Amino acid sequence: MKLVATLLVAALVGVASAQAAGYRSGLRGTVTRGPTSPVCVAEQPCSGPAVHLTLLFWRDGRVVARTTTDLIGKYRIALPPARYRVSRTTAPNVGRGLEPVLVRVTSGHYTTVDFSIDTGIR
Repeated sequence: MKLVATLLVAALVGVASAQAAGYRSGLRGTVTRGPTSPVCVAEQPCSGPAVHLTLLFWRDGRVVARTTTDLIGKYRIALPPARYRVSRTTAPNVGRGLEPVLVRVTSGHYTTVDFSIDTGIR
């Protein structure tokens, strides 16, 4: 619980500092994970939101920003225009992991980028 609170504070500080720096650009979207079971059944979702997942945004080999998804897998982060590599705080044990891994922030608006995590369940 203490770790989650620390990560949330870090995410909020990152967003606040980016907004304070005057960025009017960034990313927003949803992160989903799936499949969530080995057998998908009709009329039941086979994927779900990635809740409280921390996304790391990299430039020039270092983390420059981070954000954490909410209870329904949504995120929003202010970033200056640039290309970023995106990762999770933990590497997947199985599956392809987070996709896409490269994103581009354009000037003047928030671009919607939805991420998915392949859980490797087959």
